[in-house]
Amino acid sequence: MQIQKLYPITNGMRHQIIITKSILSKNINLINYLNKYYHRKKGRSLGKITIRHKGKGHKQLYRTINFGNFFGKLIVLSNCYDPYRTSFISLIFNLVEKKFDFLVMSFCLCVGSFILFDFQESHLDLKLGYRTLIKNIPAGSFISNISISYLHRSTYIRSAGTFGQIIQKTRTYFKIRLPSGIILTVCNLATATFGGVSNRNNKNICIGKAGRNRLLGVRPAVRGVAMNPVDHPHGGQTSGGIKKCMTP
Repeated sequence: MQIQKLYPITNGMRHQIIITKSILSKNINLINYLNKYYHRKKGRSLGKITIRHKGKGHKQLYRTINFGNFFGKLIVLSNCYDPYRTSFISLIFNLVEKKFDFLVMSFCLCVGSFILFDFQESHLDLKLGYRTLIKNIPAGSFISNISISYLHRSTYIRSAGTFGQIIQKTRTYFKIRLPSGIILTVCNLATATFGGVSNRNNKNICIGKAGRNRLLGVRPAVRGVAMNPVDHPHGGQTSGGIKKCMTP
């Protein structure tokens, strides 16, 4: 994926930076049972604002992602865009269970790639996208989609372009450096995906105009000092500095 700066035909495109999605597939409605309409929170309840700066937005279909641990030999059929997450997703077909699923797309995972999910205590010929026990992954490797045990879903390192690193291995526990810098200690039954998450250039995009944020469900934010005292604790302040920091 490469970033592209648009030619400034209009003012909204002057500072806009997007990601080229040429390798992504648009035929995401082939497996309809994996897509469902999710009623998003509009930020209002009984006519009152309950969540600030949220509301409206374009209709979106929720893709059911499989974050669990299951044995299978998988083939990537297509890579798709998911409006509910920053990373891309992959439509895979499980050759063992004979069914389709959505997974978080790993970095450099192309259509037609073969993925193996194996949780046996054996040494695998690891490739990008393989999922196994952390004890089978050598120290110093980059991993993602970590689950604290085989029975739990993956809960760590699922955002776009993120990856963790195994910094220490013992017989009973392992230490992993998360993208935030925190050192996570997990047992030897933890599982992870070899390689990082896709869409590394997500941090480099520039929205460019307010209309794109409105389609994403983000409403405008107004400073509290610009409001009246009845609307915000900071309202009615003079031009001097504010010593209190409060929210409605």
